[in-house]
Amino acid sequence: MSVEVSKVMAEKKKFCLEYEVKSSPKILFSFLNEPNALAQWFADDVSYKDQIYTFTWDGEKQQAKLLSLKENKLVKFKFLDDEPHCYFEMEIVQDELTNDVALAITDFATDDTIEDRKLIWDNQIQYLISVIGA
Repeated sequence: MSVEVSKVMAEKKKFCLEYEVKSSPKILFSFLNEPNALAQWFADDVSYKDQIYTFTWDGEKQQAKLLSLKENKLVKFKFLDDEPHCYFEMEIVQDELTNDVALAITDFATDDTIEDRKLIWDNQIQYLISVIGA
């Protein structure tokens, strides 16, 4: 008698968040793609080499490939050990009428981790805003 075990991975789904940031797109952008600036709010340490960012949190390293970069507008990363369709993106959105600046976050999480991921982003972005002084 054989027992077949099928392990179904929980599928990660895309979610988007948006935060108002009182900053110019140019200043904000530097905090999204420069390793020293990312280390001030996003991770404990950040290094960059050959399109690969190495983020360190609590001694754990995670590598992400830079998929896309648009000056003063957007950065898009993909963690090397993540599912093929997953990435995280930070996009600067500026209202044409009011010039208000927002940071739009796109990320992926499973149904059982999405609330935790949102909370992590909330905390990180609040920290970013305090670092920028916005």
